[in-house]
Amino acid sequence: MDPVAYLFSLETLGIKFGLENIRALCDGLGHPERAYARVLVAGTNGKGSVTVMTETALRAAGHRVARYTSPHLIRLEERFVIDGQPVGTDDLAQAADAVRRAAESLIARGALAGSPTFFEATTAVAFELFRRARVGVAVLEVGMGGRLDATNVEPALGAAITNVDLDHQQFLGQTVAEIAREKAGVIHPGTIAVLGDSNPEVVRVVAGVCRERGVRLVRTSEAAAASGTMLSSGRLRLELRTARRVYAPLTLALRGRHQLDNAVTAAVLLEELDAAGMAVPADAVATGLTQASWPGRLELFALGGHRILLDGAHNPAGARALTAYLRERYPEKLPIVFAALRDKDAPGMLAVLAPAASAFVLTEARTPRTRTTDDLAAYARDVAQGVPASVVPDPARAIDEALARAAVICVAGSLFLIGEVRALLEARGGRPAP
Repeated sequence: MDPVAYLFSLETLGIKFGLENIRALCDGLGHPERAYARVLVAGTNGKGSVTVMTETALRAAGHRVARYTSPHLIRLEERFVIDGQPVGTDDLAQAADAVRRAAESLIARGALAGSPTFFEATTAVAFELFRRARVGVAVLEVGMGGRLDATNVEPALGAAITNVDLDHQQFLGQTVAEIAREKAGVIHPGTIAVLGDSNPEVVRVVAGVCRERGVRLVRTSEAAAASGTMLSSGRLRLELRTARRVYAPLTLALRGRHQLDNAVTAAVLLEELDAAGMAVPADAVATGLTQASWPGRLELFALGGHRILLDGAHNPAGARALTAYLRERYPEKLPIVFAALRDKDAPGMLAVLAPAASAFVLTEARTPRTRTTDDLAAYARDVAQGVPASVVPDPARAIDEALARAAVICVAGSLFLIGEVRALLEARGGRPAP
């Protein structure tokens, strides 16, 4: 079997919580994860943004850096970035083949009970790719939770938690406190620990885990003072002062007011890494905040005379950040093309987005995990009664219907949908707008 096809064949296994498989894989591969320093970024939302800001800054500081994120939008290679570039297809295939052979050998010896999941295998592929590239540090976005996530196979040099909100309750717990404890599992003795959430319940739980493990917790609300002014581009002009540095005013690369908190979390994490001996001067931190690129997250595309705003908001907390941005930037309201996966709170997202929507165009992401448009229509009738909603299962036709309604539209609800629409727009000649 083609090595990359092997990885995708594992998607049918779903999600498995536990570190047994990834530990066995790492052992079978000769522990590639120990070949470089690792930094973990966990959280409900914003962890991808903090990951790319941190990776960009470390690269600007002269380090040989790798980045692992999930999911990808269009191509699997996007998940594995080395020195700012996605890995080559041949390199990916070779690393995937090494993981496949290791898994088969472990299963034959009884050291692995069964095939690893897709995420376990791709995480092992990341570890192997980064070892082969001889990186000095890898910044890893935690997939889900933290305590039992495959990225957390061994203690990392540093760990940041962006925020905690309700998401993946069937796996992580029914309350914010329960979910916070799962995410705090990335904190180990000897780890740099940075918390970007100021929710008292989250602070209580994470601080308690740090006390249990003898770790100093750095709270961004105490380590930094920041304010931001929204520019016409939808980006923030950031004023930032930390316990260690005062930065000149910076225009963040990523759009939205919520990026203020992400930028502060990244800056404080980078300063803590600098203090621990991984040199990151102030100008490199500034580069990370002003030059980070994170497609599909409040990304504006130009297509002819139209503008299409793509945002991967896929839970109510993400939808709240998107709605705040839309209400500030587009008070006239926009048509929103929307799809969601079955394991996501689609009614909650629709209810949150409704005040910013002139209409919903409900569609389906091209994955077996998608919610049907029939389900979405029923939810919209229930929670967004004042917003017209049409059902267009094909995403390409859904985009056309929305564009017929307005010069500016928004697409949200699923990163699977964002990836498909982004590819569609590029095929039609669309390009990211400044």
